[in-house]
Amino acid sequence: MTSRTPDRVVTDFLDALARDDSSAAMADLDENVVYTNVGLPTVRGKRNVAKVFGAMDASSFAGFDYGMINVATDDTVVLTERIDEIRLGPVRIRFWVCGRFEVLDGAIAVWRDYFDFWDFTKGIVRGLVGVVVPSAVQSLPPRTVDVPGIA
Repeated sequence: MTSRTPDRVVTDFLDALARDDSSAAMADLDENVVYTNVGLPTVRGKRNVAKVFGAMDASSFAGFDYGMINVATDDTVVLTERIDEIRLGPVRIRFWVCGRFEVLDGAIAVWRDYFDFWDFTKGIVRGLVGVVVPSAVQSLPPRTVDVPGIA
């Protein structure tokens, strides 16, 4: 089996979340992963992260998608610049996110997302308006970018 590069592990993980396949996504996490949305409580351990995302798998009401803007890798650290989308029924909340992942032994050990609460709030407003005026919600950028190591 060919081992995956850290940037491939991260993009495979995000792609699995976007497919609502938390089982595949959790396979890319270390048992003791530390997941932080900066400004919100930290989630520790694969089991607890699985609870967060597993709830979306079971629901047709909630979901996740993303568009990749940039990916940068330095050894085991992967930085992503993304537009994330959280779906709640017909509302699509899109906002800018910078993610920092540490990939150790082929698994994500640290996942830290940074976002601006003001940008998130604007995403909520655009999402609500988009229910009535769909053009108010812009399309997501493509999921992959032309980066060495990402095929």
